[in-house]
Amino acid sequence: MKPVLLLLSMLLQTILLAQTPPASKTNSFVPVAANRIDQLIQQYVDNQWIAGATAIVMKEGQIVYHKAFGSSNISTKEKMRTDHIFRIASQTKAITSTAVMILLEEGKLLLDEPVEKYIPAFSKVAVLDKFNNADSSFTTKPVKGKITIRHLLTHTSGIGYAQIGSETYNAMAAKAGVFGQIGVPFHSLEEQVNKIAAIPLEHQPGEKWTYGLNTDVLGRLVEVVSKQSLADFFRTRIFEPLGMKDTWFYLPSDKQKRLVALHGEDSLKKVTTMKEELDVNGTSLLVNYPNVQGKLYSGGGGLVSTAYDYALFMQMMLNKGSLNGKRILSPNSVKLMTTNQIGHLKSGYNSFGLGFGITSSKESLKLGVSEGSFDWGGAFSSSYWIDPEQKIVAQLFINQWPNSHGEIHEKFKVLVYSALD
Repeated sequence: MKPVLLLLSMLLQTILLAQTPPASKTNSFVPVAANRIDQLIQQYVDNQWIAGATAIVMKEGQIVYHKAFGSSNISTKEKMRTDHIFRIASQTKAITSTAVMILLEEGKLLLDEPVEKYIPAFSKVAVLDKFNNADSSFTTKPVKGKITIRHLLTHTSGIGYAQIGSETYNAMAAKAGVFGQIGVPFHSLEEQVNKIAAIPLEHQPGEKWTYGLNTDVLGRLVEVVSKQSLADFFRTRIFEPLGMKDTWFYLPSDKQKRLVALHGEDSLKKVTTMKEELDVNGTSLLVNYPNVQGKLYSGGGGLVSTAYDYALFMQMMLNKGSLNGKRILSPNSVKLMTTNQIGHLKSGYNSFGLGFGITSSKESLKLGVSEGSFDWGGAFSSSYWIDPEQKIVAQLFINQWPNSHGEIHEKFKVLVYSALD
């Protein structure tokens, strides 16, 4: 071949190689080990411990596992599909935290500013001193420092959780007309947050880690600062840029049939159907709240999503804030969110960032999840984690409350790492 023709041939090969899409990473999952995930989830379905589930694993931005099991509704026996939509509950918190960080990057707030600057009701906050179980009356003592936005992001403000928190906070919340924010779609977020501010804190801000309604307050903060509803902010600043088409507070009519049923369990700890309303510590919650036209946007737990949609959000975080050319956060913000922010305080994780639990070296030894991975889950038996070392994101959705067989989430984690090539 003449030198000119040889040069042209080499150039053509280079162009073709550059245009070839990246090879699928499915071979990075060991088939035999991946089959064990199938067997695990199917076992829980066959034993009637769960109705069904969807699971997804992505490695280096490629889907290596995405399957559905069982049924979306044991009453109708509809087969579960990977595009079924689940109530993600507290997995909403990571998205709300991301919204706060977007506003931080725009110079519209600072993490150590007092929340009362934006929500004046918190200027009169006090700390619980004594509580009377007989009539739910209480006395308070002065707060030593103001609640900051960082306190809310790290669950160190002292705000408790209505319905699922301590017995004392549950009683105070019930008396104040405060709900857990899920299943009460016709209430006002502004009104609820103002009522939260009137309930005494369980401890001084920054003194302890207490899981509470902090992220619902942050949702209201986003509304005040952005001058948009939380739903509109999420849609325009996070969901649409990432291509998350199935993540909503309240589903459009054409998506409502894809919402999975929320299941419960009977006295034998077998999965069962659930009534239209769920009683949680004396509060009636609407089970199918995503299928109504609600107005309360719970930043702490109100969203629904699919496994794939939420994986897009996780992949953005793994990519240090961007996905498919769309930047949501800067690498610096992602670093802040995924670095321990609570010092020596015990959170159950030993480390907690801005909206995420962080896997410590000690916790890494338990299941094999890499140190520095970050995660959370949802009350309706869902879990996710993001592992920067292994470059994986993974998610398991079930939608059941309660679920006495929640150990499936830990088993799923073990099997995912066992399947990595």
